[in-house]
Amino acid sequence: MNSPRMDMDKDAGNRREYWAALLELSAQEVFALMLSDQLEISREPFPATGLDVTSMVGLAGSLCGLLTLRCGTQTATLMAKKMLGVDGAAASSQMEDAVGEVCNMVAGNFKNKISGIGDGCKLSVPTVITGSNYSLCTLADDYTVDIYVHFHNDPVIISLQLNV
Repeated sequence: MNSPRMDMDKDAGNRREYWAALLELSAQEVFALMLSDQLEISREPFPATGLDVTSMVGLAGSLCGLLTLRCGTQTATLMAKKMLGVDGAAASSQMEDAVGEVCNMVAGNFKNKISGIGDGCKLSVPTVITGSNYSLCTLADDYTVDIYVHFHNDPVIISLQLNV
């Protein structure tokens, strides 16, 4: 699949207008490749209620920030099932790894769509939090974009927070 790339030589304002579309495309490509499934993009935001699995991948270097993927336990288990070809308890026990890897792949796909970033931007190892009684605060707050999608009718929120 030929993916659009964005040139980093443009000023920050021009880059930002494309980042939401690139993040959306990155998520669609990763879900199609890794989970053999399509995402349904929601043009309307929805509440994060019930999204009790959060995966985070940090970006450092020429692009600094944090990418998060939030979903429910049932959705995370389905990701493990589809990615690993396992059912039941095996899928449940692997859901953190699956969600972490999907988040990592979306972050990598996104950064690779921006010309000039490539090797100049490194990704952290994914971190996964389960549960809903926490607060996430990042100092990367110059630019934030949230995309709202449905995976098998279940809500997923993918957020990108950058210092630019």
